[in-house]
Amino acid sequence: MNSGTLGPGAHTGIMSRREAQRKADLLGLDLVEVSPNADPPVVRVMDFGKFQFDEKKTKKKQKVQKIKEIKLRPVTDEGDYKVKLRNLIAFLERGDKVKVTIRFKGREITHKELGMRLLERIKTDIEGVGIVDQEGKLEGRQLVMVISPKK
Repeated sequence: MNSGTLGPGAHTGIMSRREAQRKADLLGLDLVEVSPNADPPVVRVMDFGKFQFDEKKTKKKQKVQKIKEIKLRPVTDEGDYKVKLRNLIAFLERGDKVKVTIRFKGREITHKELGMRLLERIKTDIEGVGIVDQEGKLEGRQLVMVISPKK
């Protein structure tokens, strides 16, 4: 394309604001400032309404995935474990990622295998609902495992 034509991706060069606005009006489009801090400022001739509509449409399609956290101790009782597991499954079914944290207090840290056994149990209990993203990893005084929902 030559420098006098307008179209997608066409560069028309440096011109006055009035002349650029006139060209946009001839095409029935808007003159949108793309980079105001540049010298000279960069503008684009486009249908701004359509652009905004397309932007909204793409934002609606994106699902924000939250990270929920379930905190346990290596000595958590059976009833409490079942409640936490039910909540974990509910989070996964809703489409959220879940971070399972097992916190060690005092001398419990000497029995890391109890925490690992608990994480293995959780892994088998959520087999049909979620997938383990990050295996159990010791971070300071806590074991952390990240689970994401199955698609």
